[in-house]
Amino acid sequence: MEKYVIKGGRRLEGEVTIAGAKNAALGILAAAVLTDEECIIENVPYVQDTKVLLAAIENIGARVKYIDKHTVSICAGTIRDGKHLEVDDGNIRKIRAGYYLLGSLLGKYHYANVALPGGCDIGARPIDQHTKGFESLGANWEIVKGGKIVVRADELFGNHVYMDIVSVGATINIMLAAVLAQGKTTIENAAKEPHIVDVANFLNSMGANIKGAGTDVIRIRGVERLHKTEYSIIPDQIEAGTFMMMAAATGGNVLIKNVIPKHLEAISAKLNEIGAHVIEYDDSVRVMSDGRLKSTHIKTLPYPGFPTDMQPQMAVTLALSRGTSIITESIFENRFKYVSELARMGARISVEGNTAIITGVEGYTGANLVAPDLRAGAALVIAALAADGFSSVEDIKYILRGYEDFDGKIKGLGGAIELIDDDDDRSMQKFRLKVG
Repeated sequence: MEKYVIKGGRRLEGEVTIAGAKNAALGILAAAVLTDEECIIENVPYVQDTKVLLAAIENIGARVKYIDKHTVSICAGTIRDGKHLEVDDGNIRKIRAGYYLLGSLLGKYHYANVALPGGCDIGARPIDQHTKGFESLGANWEIVKGGKIVVRADELFGNHVYMDIVSVGATINIMLAAVLAQGKTTIENAAKEPHIVDVANFLNSMGANIKGAGTDVIRIRGVERLHKTEYSIIPDQIEAGTFMMMAAATGGNVLIKNVIPKHLEAISAKLNEIGAHVIEYDDSVRVMSDGRLKSTHIKTLPYPGFPTDMQPQMAVTLALSRGTSIITESIFENRFKYVSELARMGARISVEGNTAIITGVEGYTGANLVAPDLRAGAALVIAALAADGFSSVEDIKYILRGYEDFDGKIKGLGGAIELIDDDDDRSMQKFRLKVG
């Protein structure tokens, strides 16, 4: 097992380049299966989640090739016997986005057999909206022995689908299943996140007919077939936001490149509100902080509201700010597991139901920490970078799922961080001697 060791107290400065959006990439990679022709996809983040999904796609018979570290070729024309495929290679159970193969395989072959999803334990994330959408298109589904879900249909027909709750995953999955269905599908109360738009744009570049992505009503007219395409994935909104918070929490000055500032507006607005300075350019943002920040209130909401995936990082920053802040988590009910770890560093946070009440402190002290999930793990790294003294962050397998070269990018900004084996005492001592 690996962990990060960190010496805090350094002001982060410099430039960092953001990778492609993980959440868009996962939907797009699954969507490439919908055509027998080659898809070349650029700006794919080189993270564990995308590598696992690509391995699963290759294991069902598609030809998958890395052209370079961030460019992938997928040709699903080599898949044989699509009506009897089973997606369960062990690793696919560890990621949430394996379920996108349900929509793409159902759409293309009218049959899908996929292991039930895993991912971070941040609360209940049922797939009832996915199955409701599949049923509306004419499919039947069942959970079978071994923890797998099987979805099948004789034919798929367009229909009206109303989402009981806004669900990013279900919106993408229904789009994947509907693009080759007969007739017209309307998805109401659809998710509006940037990666919804990116998946729709990718499908349209393959010949799909999707309108309204980015609004709460998406209209899809089924086509007979999809064709090859070349496409570049949008930048990762959450990775960008994480480095924005990192700059603010460490009193830094960081230029964050390869971003779409429009996607970051909710984050930028809150940083400006608490006293940081955010300057937007065409494809980058600069975040500066030169003093102790102020408190605020935040409620997580679907896009364009403040993203739940940025809630832990914001909490770390607010716990160092003057006054009392309140964060209300309205998306997932189990997203405050990092609070006990921050308390070991001196943070003063109490949790009541879905609300965290944060009383700002002047600083953190280093501690040995355990990452409870992906975004909370990144938040603990931010806390360690802002803390006085040495810290370690264990269970970083979660962080590696979603952040490419995280420690390398932090080093490039002047942060003192090292990736070492858990039991490698010699490397720990070398790190301590190197950073002083």
